[in-house]
Amino acid sequence: MWFSRLTRILIWLAVAVMVVLGAILGARAMKPDGTLDDFLAWLPKRQASFDRQGGSQVLLVVDKDDLIKRRLETVRNDVRSLLRDARIGYAGLSGSGREVRVRISDPAQIDAAKTALKIFTDPVAGANPIKEMTLDEPEPGLLRLSVTDDGVKLRTSMALVRSMEVVRLRLRDGGAFEPIVQQQGDDRILVQVPGLQTPVRFKEILGRTGKLTFQMIDASWPLQDALENRPPRGSSVLFSQDDPPVPYLVEDRVIVSGENIVDAKATSSYTNEPVVSFNFDSKGRARFAQATSQNVGKQFAMILDNQVLSAPIIREPILGGSGQISGNFTKESANDLALLLRSGPMPVGLKIVEERTIAPDEVQN
Repeated sequence: MWFSRLTRILIWLAVAVMVVLGAILGARAMKPDGTLDDFLAWLPKRQASFDRQGGSQVLLVVDKDDLIKRRLETVRNDVRSLLRDARIGYAGLSGSGREVRVRISDPAQIDAAKTALKIFTDPVAGANPIKEMTLDEPEPGLLRLSVTDDGVKLRTSMALVRSMEVVRLRLRDGGAFEPIVQQQGDDRILVQVPGLQTPVRFKEILGRTGKLTFQMIDASWPLQDALENRPPRGSSVLFSQDDPPVPYLVEDRVIVSGENIVDAKATSSYTNEPVVSFNFDSKGRARFAQATSQNVGKQFAMILDNQVLSAPIIREPILGGSGQISGNFTKESANDLALLLRSGPMPVGLKIVEERTIAPDEVQN
C-alpha cells in the first residue's frame, strides 16, 4: 500500500509519541520512586523550575580513598574465606594503599593459592572487559593483589550510579521538591534543589555515609589496656557521640547491618525521648534473633559511621525483627537518622567540593 509523504511523516510522529509514552508508563510501573525521576530529571521543565526559583546547588565528588579502602576490606575478607576453604595456611594478611598482601605458609601451596585467588584477576564481563586487579609474587611466598586504574574507574562508576539513587531518595524523603540530581564527569554529582535557600540540613544528610551496624561489645579484654596499648585482634576501640565521647571495645564482626532494615521512623520512647524505631527484613530478623539468643546478658553496640549510638545489654532474645535506637537524639536528629536508614547507606563517601545558594534574579541574569 502506498502512502503520501505527509501521511508517512504523520505515521512516524504517532509512533514516536507512543514510544515515549510507553517508556514513561513502563518506567513508572517498574520503579515508581526512581526510574521516572531519572527520566524527568532531564526534561527542560525540571531545570526551568530551578532557573525560575533559584535555590541551592551542591557539587559532590566520590571519595576515591574511601572507595579503595572499602574495596580492599572486601577483598581481604574474601581472600581469608577463599584460602580457608582451600585449606591453605597463611599469615600476615593485610591491606594498605591499593594492595592486599598475604604470606602463604607452605611453599608447596603457592600455586594452589594463586589458583584460589585467580577470581580477582579474571576480566570483569561487559562490552569492554577490564582487569580490576593484578596478582604477583614480589618475594617468595608473598602474594600481592593490586587494584588497577581501570579497577578504580569501574568501582567509581558503579558507586556513582547507586550514590545518585541514594541522594535522590534522601532529598525527596527529606522534603525537597523536585530535586535535580545529575552526573557530572566520571566521579561527580550535581544536586540542585529549587527554592531551597537554607541547605545546611541537606548538606549534612548528603555528606553522611549512613552505615549502621550491630556489633557485640568485647568484654574479654580490659578496655583500658586497649586504649593504652593496642586492642586485641578482631576488635577495635570506637567512641560514642557523647560529649565527652565514651570509648567502647567492639568486636569487628558485624551481626547485622542497616542494609537489612526495611523501614525506620522517628518516634518517642515511654519516657517521651526521641528514638528511632526500625524493622528488619527476613534475613536481618533471623540473624539478629540468633545473635541475641546466644548472647543474653551481654552488651552489643549500635554503630553509625564508626560512632556508637548506644550499647544496651541484651535482656532477652529479640525475635520479632524490630527494635529501637536511642542516643540522646533531638527530634530533628532522630528524623535524620530514620531518613538515612530508609534510604540505605551510601556505597562510598561523598565530599562536598562546591556549594552555592542561587537567588532567582541571579539565575535570570
